[in-house]
Amino acid sequence: MARSKAPAKGATTRSTGTRIPQLSWHEAKPAPVVLISGTESFLADRAMRLLRDALRAEDPALEVHDVDAAAYAPGELLTLASPSLFGEPRLLRVSNVEKMTDAFLEEALAFLAEPADGATVALRHGGGVRGKKLLDAIRSGQGGGVEIVCAELKRDADRADFAAAEFRHAGRAIAPAALRALVSAFSDDLGELGAACQQLIADTGGDITAETVQRYYGGRVEATSFAVADAAIAGRPGEALTLLRHALDSGADPVPMVAAFAMKLRTMAKVGGSRGSGGQLASQLGLAPWQVDRARRDLQGWDEAGLGRAILTVAETDAAVKGASRDPVFALERLVTLVADRGHPRL
Repeated sequence: MARSKAPAKGATTRSTGTRIPQLSWHEAKPAPVVLISGTESFLADRAMRLLRDALRAEDPALEVHDVDAAAYAPGELLTLASPSLFGEPRLLRVSNVEKMTDAFLEEALAFLAEPADGATVALRHGGGVRGKKLLDAIRSGQGGGVEIVCAELKRDADRADFAAAEFRHAGRAIAPAALRALVSAFSDDLGELGAACQQLIADTGGDITAETVQRYYGGRVEATSFAVADAAIAGRPGEALTLLRHALDSGADPVPMVAAFAMKLRTMAKVGGSRGSGGQLASQLGLAPWQVDRARRDLQGWDEAGLGRAILTVAETDAAVKGASRDPVFALERLVTLVADRGHPRL
C-alpha cells in the first residue's frame, strides 16, 4: 500500500533546506520513510513505538525487522523492504544511522529513489555529521518522508508539556499543581518522568491531584526542599535562591521547605551545644551518627547568635507560609538569604 506524500495536518517544515513535514514525537505517523532525529533517545523510542502501533492498527499482519546501520550487510535493506509472497506490510527499524556504513548509505539512497510499496523504513539518527548526505536527501523530499524531531527537553516547560501529553493520550486529567510537582520530582531523567506518568495512569482512577503525586512520589518532591536548605546552610545564596525559584515554579509546597530548614537548623543547634564524640552525641540526642557528622559540617562558619536568629526566622516564615503573610514567597526568599548569610543579615 503506497503512502501519501502530502504534509501531515499541523506539521511544520524547517525554513532552510527542508521540504518534508516536521513532527513532534507524539505525532509519529506512517510514511514510506520516517527520519527520527535528535539526541533524546527516550522520545525517539516512544516515537518508534507509536509508529509501530499505528502500522499494526492498520494491519495486524505487519512484519517488523530491525537493521543496524553500523553493522550493515549489503543487500539487507532492499531484501527486507521488498514485498513478501502474501504482501504483508513491513516496518524496518534502522538504528545507528549516525554510524552507518558506506554500503548502507548507498542502498538507502537507492531506496529513496524508489520506495518499496507497503514498506515503512524508520531511520534513527542520534546526531552528528555522519550520514548528512542521506539526511539532506530525505529532508529535500526524496522518498516521500517525514521527520520526527526528538530534541533534548531542557526546559521545565518542555518536560511539563511531555508529561501533560502522557496523561492526555491516556484520556486522563492532571491538576496543574500535580503536574508541576511531578515534573519537579523527576527533573533530571525524562525516562523516569515518563515511567512515573505511566504508573499513575495505571494505578489510579479519576483525575490526578497534587495529593496523588504526594502519595506516590512524596519522597522525591521533598528532596527538593532539602536541596534548597543544604545550599543555603552551606552559604551559597545564589544556588539556594535558584533552587527555591525552580521548586516553586514546579509546584513545590512552601510548608515542607520551611520544615526542612527547621529540622536541619535545630539539629545543628543541638549538636553545636553539646560535647562528645559522634557516637556519644548520637545516643544522647536521639540522632543517627551520620546526622551528627553532617550537623558538625553544616556548623562551619556559623556562630551562636546567627544560628539563633535563623531559627527565629524559620518560625516566622512557617507562620507566613501557613497564611499569616500575603507574600509567602517573599518570606521564603528572606529566610533563604538570611540562612545563606549564616544568620547575619547584610547591611
